[in-house]
Amino acid sequence: MVQKMSVNQKITKFTNGQLSETEDDIVTEYPLTIFVNDQEFATMVCTPTHFDEMVIGFLASEGVIRFQDEISSLNIDEDAGYAHVKLHSKMTTSQEYYSKRFIGSCCGKSRQFYFHNDARTAKTATTKLTISPTQCIKLMENMQKSSVVFQETGGVHNAALCSPDGIIVSRTDIGRHNALDKLFGYSILNNVSVREKIIVFSGRISSEVLVKAAKIGVGIVLSKSAPTDLAIKLADDLNITAVGFIRGSSFNIYSHPERIKL
Repeated sequence: MVQKMSVNQKITKFTNGQLSETEDDIVTEYPLTIFVNDQEFATMVCTPTHFDEMVIGFLASEGVIRFQDEISSLNIDEDAGYAHVKLHSKMTTSQEYYSKRFIGSCCGKSRQFYFHNDARTAKTATTKLTISPTQCIKLMENMQKSSVVFQETGGVHNAALCSPDGIIVSRTDIGRHNALDKLFGYSILNNVSVREKIIVFSGRISSEVLVKAAKIGVGIVLSKSAPTDLAIKLADDLNITAVGFIRGSSFNIYSHPERIKL
């Protein structure tokens, strides 16, 4: 059964001092449990779209795979809420990594990651890509217009993989990490080189979001919201340009401003 991204729900609304009965579109929350080589690996609570992209992107971001051809089969059972992944070889990523905080050093700086696995899979950006302020603002405007579900429900995160000239693909999910995993999975399934690409994101740039962008391999992250202090430290260390508060005709550059050219 194909799952819906949103459902219609009867609600009671308060407006202008009055209560009234009405209906509203509510975003769907769907649990998907991933099995890798018949072993339970993770459960993701997501918006039920683009499952293949999300699963592949998640496994790539966790260092389980790097390329599509490492997967023998991928089957989604939407009724049961299961994703069954078979790899051509044994899974080498230790699940111990998912619960261990890791603090390391790089080039004399203190690079701090929440999980050991992040330190293994995050990439330092090497892109020479630059974009203009006008392109930053236009990409954010186009990303916000691309999500019908957000306009209907207001309950999802939007993310887009872009070139300086426009959106290549956009994805929506209740989970900000899931939206980014879908972009990663799309790039793997469609052989899209991400090194000279940009991620445009609707939510706050947290350290987890910044590390996810580093795992994908982009060098520029644009957001409508603000970053956290740890996200800025990681962006500086990983050579990623973090731009936030893109609203109207203004924005803030928090790291590596050399990629934003007038």
